[in-house]
Amino acid sequence: MPELEPMAPATPDLDIAIGPVDFPDGASLGAAAFRFEATRQYLSWQAVGTFMISDAKRIDVDPALGIDDPLLAFPLLGPVMALALHRRGLLVLHASAIAVGGRSVIFMGDKGAGKSTTAGAMIRAGHRLLTDDVVALDLSDPDRPMILPGFPQLKLAADAASAIRLEQAEVRPQVHPQIDKAQHRLHDGFATEAVPVSRIYVLERGGRAAISPLIGAAALPAIIKFSYVTRFGRQALPGDLAAAHLSQCAQVAGRVGVSRLEVPAGLARIDEAVAAIETDLASGTR
Repeated sequence: MPELEPMAPATPDLDIAIGPVDFPDGASLGAAAFRFEATRQYLSWQAVGTFMISDAKRIDVDPALGIDDPLLAFPLLGPVMALALHRRGLLVLHASAIAVGGRSVIFMGDKGAGKSTTAGAMIRAGHRLLTDDVVALDLSDPDRPMILPGFPQLKLAADAASAIRLEQAEVRPQVHPQIDKAQHRLHDGFATEAVPVSRIYVLERGGRAAISPLIGAAALPAIIKFSYVTRFGRQALPGDLAAAHLSQCAQVAGRVGVSRLEVPAGLARIDEAVAAIETDLASGTR
């Protein structure tokens, strides 16, 4: 998997192994099935394969018959990796993140809101990608949440890629006919160091580029909604994990400015959103 090529010599702290995985209580039923236990988490997609996370130190992968590595990487480096990072005590958001100088911005939003597209426009404007799809926050310093860098790749739909045209990116072959986004591997424009979180934006479509802060308690539900683990429901947060997760979300909501970002409809106007973000960051206010 070219996504996981090391940026520098290092000792791996996560093993990924191919081999048989027995889903608890027999074979999984339906298109997708999930099971969460104290030390192991199971995720299975009938069309792709079954994954088992063990103590957040190992991921066992049992591919479906005939599945190749590029397609296997979609769930492995998305929801499976997100849950492995969550089990390590990180707060993981379904979002994209960009480094802007010594600061950073996170883009959250519903499917189709334009998270990766806005991130791509920021890269074209000279800023650097931190991570796409899976944003892991290190909260070990309660006063300074940090975004950990992922890998230099951005997933863009064909129309967005055509409009943004990232010259520093290599477009990889389409993984599957039903997956409309292509992987754009960056040759440069990637941030390799952790960066403190400066802004979190919840993207929505609008008539013009506009940013409005989420005041008071409004920020917390947004962070909870777009945290990766909540996609799997209450079963993914057994015992004390639910309280710990709520505490993490509240910590970020209390320390980082969360705003609604209206992105103008139409890819031709995406740079208006970039300008609004740059102006907001330059203001220095939360």
